[in-house]
Amino acid sequence: MHTERILIIEDDESILMGLEDDLKMEGFEIDTARDGLAGLSRAKERRHDLIVLDIMLPRMSGFDVCRQLRQEGITIPILMLTARGREADKVLGLELGADDYVTKPFSPRELLARINAILRRVKQTRQGIEVARFGDVEIDFRKYEVRKGNRPVYLTSLEFALLRHLINSKGEVLSRDAILDEVWGKEVYVDNRTVDTHIAHLRKKLEDDPAEPRYIQGVRGVGYKFHE
Repeated sequence: MHTERILIIEDDESILMGLEDDLKMEGFEIDTARDGLAGLSRAKERRHDLIVLDIMLPRMSGFDVCRQLRQEGITIPILMLTARGREADKVLGLELGADDYVTKPFSPRELLARINAILRRVKQTRQGIEVARFGDVEIDFRKYEVRKGNRPVYLTSLEFALLRHLINSKGEVLSRDAILDEVWGKEVYVDNRTVDTHIAHLRKKLEDDPAEPRYIQGVRGVGYKFHE
């Protein structure tokens, strides 16, 4: 059973009630909001361990909620709900700082697996190495803080977990499938090209020249490695 608190921001009452009932049965404490502005307010006024966030919301879109939270330095993991076939929505959500997404319609089992995977990543990221430095980048894994030079950098919980795994395996070439198993978890199905998307985000945020990465290197036909 779980003790974490989850905020669900969803305007479809049947989906909202179904999610609330399913997650309460798993032991989660649940808060809800039916529009983007109310959800943004709830996310700020109370501590949550995760937000389940629909994209199409009245008053303020899920994209804008995510963008606002990240701009204010709020690092709560966000799981976005997207419509089937809206690949652009998935990409934009990840670029704005969402940790993962689930495509509608989805099963309660799939949603729970994604939630558990995110919460597990958060816990694992705080274990092991506490501080890492390379180039002008400094990462505090316990505080979820990153600085590049004098500039703070925001990483999602998934990006923290991915970076931690790469650093812990420094010099070792990791296949996409191995990265998926370790970072996303074996219980969640994710296309292995998703790794490429998140690697690209890390390079953009941390490398001086993302097109010619010095630290997060690709190995053609195999995967990735961290080089220092």
